[in-house]
Amino acid sequence: MSATQTAENCSFEMGMYRPPSEGGSHSLLVRVTRNCPWNRCTFCSLYKRNKFSLRSPEEVRQDIDCMASIAGQMQAVSSELGFEGKINAVVARALLQSAPWLSSMPGHVMIFNWLYSGARTAFLQDANTPVMPGDRLSEVLRYLRRAFPTLERVTSYARSKTLARKSVEELKALREAGLDRLHVGLETGDPELLAKVKKGVSAQEHILGGKKAMEVGFQLSEYWMPGLGGLEQWQQHARNTARVLNAIDPHYIRSRPFSPAPGTPLYEAFSRGELTLLSPMEQLVELRCLVEDLNVHSRLCFDHSANCWPNTQGGLLLSQDYEGYRLPEDKARVLRLIEEGIQAQAGRPKGRTPRILH
Repeated sequence: MSATQTAENCSFEMGMYRPPSEGGSHSLLVRVTRNCPWNRCTFCSLYKRNKFSLRSPEEVRQDIDCMASIAGQMQAVSSELGFEGKINAVVARALLQSAPWLSSMPGHVMIFNWLYSGARTAFLQDANTPVMPGDRLSEVLRYLRRAFPTLERVTSYARSKTLARKSVEELKALREAGLDRLHVGLETGDPELLAKVKKGVSAQEHILGGKKAMEVGFQLSEYWMPGLGGLEQWQQHARNTARVLNAIDPHYIRSRPFSPAPGTPLYEAFSRGELTLLSPMEQLVELRCLVEDLNVHSRLCFDHSANCWPNTQGGLLLSQDYEGYRLPEDKARVLRLIEEGIQAQAGRPKGRTPRILH
């Protein structure tokens, strides 16, 4: 069929990474920039071998047109089968029978999953799309919204430094053009640790960037990294991170426990014995310290598989739901769960005597 042949010949760029919550909603992945403009954090291995570059609005528009063509052709098959453009298992089988190459093309599979989930969300790749000049990014956002009118949310990663440097008016223009949610890698609010991991931003810039994002109406997710300071800096990491989060009061606080990635400077420091990783019990003590100090109206989320502490029954201690726990209403509940996790760890056989942090 000619329409399917057109889809087969249509290609677009797609980056590697997106937040779990965007994967869970099967967001449409639209690559606006390539890789990370900073790319110096000592804990990160994601973009180290790749050079950052901006894509032109023309390139991104061509990709959006290609995605719209593929989506339209999938919906046309649905209509032919009497499903009024809706995507379901019957349509999937029909597509695979008429175009078996679909299953081997990740971009086409991504679009199918996006349509199947309701075509409601999109994620702009890669690591920091707001670094693009505002007029160009606004152009892309408006084009994306026109091409896909069913979109209810458009999201991007962003660096605090970038947000802090932009004016409120520039950020407001992006919001009005159709950007709804920002995912920011806070990692830590401790000044000493920020410098140590070469985050390229100060605690005050974290606060300034976050407060600007909140002021103009973005939904804001701030990610912190339990264990990043190791045994040597755990308490200042937790307390100063809580201080920064309290100043921002974001919509979401998302936990991403630290694990040294091979090939990174922090992995080398760990290998040399210069960084002592926290045990699971110590991670929970650090988490308790942060939660006790939080005074926010946020969702506290553990929506990543690394948040895998067990409860006393051997099940998962903390929900990995994307919406997490509501603070301050669920603060006491979260602290009770953390205490349960600490008890569960205390009862587990260990090859060494666990340290008890205070």
